[in-house]
Amino acid sequence: MTEEPPKGRKFFEDSLSPASEVEAALRPPSFEDFTGQPKTIERLQVMVGAASKREEALKHVLLCGPPGLGKTTLAHIIGHELQRDVRITSGPVIDKPGDLAGLLTNLQEGDILFIDEIHRIPKTVEEYLYSAMEDFRIDIMIDQGPNARSVRLEIPRFTLVGATTRVGLLSAPMRSRFTLQTRLDYYDRADLTKIVLRSCKLLGCTINQAGAEEIAIRARGTPRIANNLIHFTRDYAEQRSDGTINEDIAAKALELLEIDDRGLDEMDKRILSTIAENYKGGPVGLGTIAVAVSEEEHTLEEVHEPFLIQEGYLKRTSQGRVLTQKGWEASGIAPSKDGNQMSLI
Repeated sequence: MTEEPPKGRKFFEDSLSPASEVEAALRPPSFEDFTGQPKTIERLQVMVGAASKREEALKHVLLCGPPGLGKTTLAHIIGHELQRDVRITSGPVIDKPGDLAGLLTNLQEGDILFIDEIHRIPKTVEEYLYSAMEDFRIDIMIDQGPNARSVRLEIPRFTLVGATTRVGLLSAPMRSRFTLQTRLDYYDRADLTKIVLRSCKLLGCTINQAGAEEIAIRARGTPRIANNLIHFTRDYAEQRSDGTINEDIAAKALELLEIDDRGLDEMDKRILSTIAENYKGGPVGLGTIAVAVSEEEHTLEEVHEPFLIQEGYLKRTSQGRVLTQKGWEASGIAPSKDGNQMSLI
C-alpha cells in the first residue's frame, strides 16, 4: 500500500490548473527551500512550529510588500508545513457578505484562507470578517424589511493569510486582527542569483554562474520578474545558440527586451529622459509624466516608481518627482548649473 501524501501537500500539487503548473513547479515547497526574506521566514517558522506542536489553528498572518516577492508562495508553504488545505481568493472577488459566508462555511478545521489584495475587499464585507477572525462566527441578514432576520453561522477555526501591496489602505481594525504583520522586501543580487539557478535546474535549462548573475542584475529585485526573464532567455538561447545560457547570451536576450544592465526597461528610461528633457529634471507631477509617456498614472506609481526611487534614480517631493544625479546620468542628458539640460552625455 502506498503512503498517502500529507493533506496540505496534496492540495499544493493537485489543485493547480495546467496553465499554472510551470509556475507552481518553481515555487519552493518548504521554508528551507525558500530563498531570501530571512526575518519573515524566521517569524513564520516560530508561529507555524508552535501551532503544529499544539495541534491548533495558526493565528492570522498579514503579508505585505510589492508584487512578485513571494506572498502567495508563502501561503502555500504554510499550508504544506501544517498539512492543511489552502483556499485561494482575492479581495475584489468577495463582492458581498454572502460570498464571504460561502467561503468560510466550506473551510475545514485548521484550513487556510488566502486572500490576495485584501485591501480591495469592500468595507461592508470587511466588517463581517471581523467576527469571523475573532469569534469564528458570522451573522448574515436574510430577507429585507419586516421579514429581515439575522442568522448566525458558526465556522471552523481557520487561518486567514492576507496579502496586500498597499497596507496603508487597510483599516486599523482589520490590521489589528492579524497576529503577525510582516513585510517582504526586494531581493538582493546574491539571493536572486540563487533563485535563477534553482529555477533553471527545475526547468532543465543549462546555465552558468555568470549567466545567472546577469539575469539577477536585471530582475529589479523581484523573483517573479527573474523567472519571466529566464523563460525568454531560455527561448533565445535555444533559437540563437546551443541552448546554454551564459553571460553573453543572457545579455543579448535581455537587450532584445530593452532591459539594460541596471534593470531599467524601455518605460523606465522614457520616464527619466522625459523628466530631464521636458521638465528640466523636475519637480513635475505624476499626472503630467503619465500623459507625456502615454501610460496610466496608476501603472507608473505601482510598477515603475518603486524601483526608480529605491535605486536612487528618482525622488518624490511635495512639489512632484525630481531626478537625482544618478537619474540624470541614466537619462543620458547632462544638467547645467542652473538645472537646465545641456547636452547628451
